[in-house]
Amino acid sequence: MSDFGLIDRDTGFPMPPSVDKWLPQRHLARFVVEVVEGLDLRVMTGSYRGSGEASYHQQLLLGLIIFGYATGVFTSRKLERATYDSVAFRFIAANAHPDQDTIAAFRRRFLTQIAALFVQVLGVACEMGTVALDGKPSARRARPRRQQQARSRWQAAHVSGERGLCPSIRLT
Repeated sequence: MSDFGLIDRDTGFPMPPSVDKWLPQRHLARFVVEVVEGLDLRVMTGSYRGSGEASYHQQLLLGLIIFGYATGVFTSRKLERATYDSVAFRFIAANAHPDQDTIAAFRRRFLTQIAALFVQVLGVACEMGTVALDGKPSARRARPRRQQQARSRWQAAHVSGERGLCPSIRLT
């Protein structure tokens, strides 16, 4: 006879779980949140009227988009779905679930600012030596020419709408 544990999917948590506890300390999502919190987003914040329902914070939406590009999730619909399915996206979204229209409108409205901020995030990551843009294991061994080409490709692809050319980011 085998002794199997009981499967109980109906019992809830006695206390609400913290998404922070489910994500490893050196996860890319934590890096993205930390860097985005340090960015100057006054240009984005100043353009909101403040009428109607409370808007999602720009740090949240920008973090979702940047982490999405870094992990290969580009469309607004997939980003919305990821806030339900992925612990990392849920962490970035602070357990909120912005709908795909909100994400798409934010991206459309701030496209040029997002491109410039994404390059800043890449710059911080390269300075820290935690990412490689040319497929090598660390930025210390990546060639500067290839790093610049990757940045240029991302900017050109994003502005023209060809998201498939965006470089992938990974922690080393």
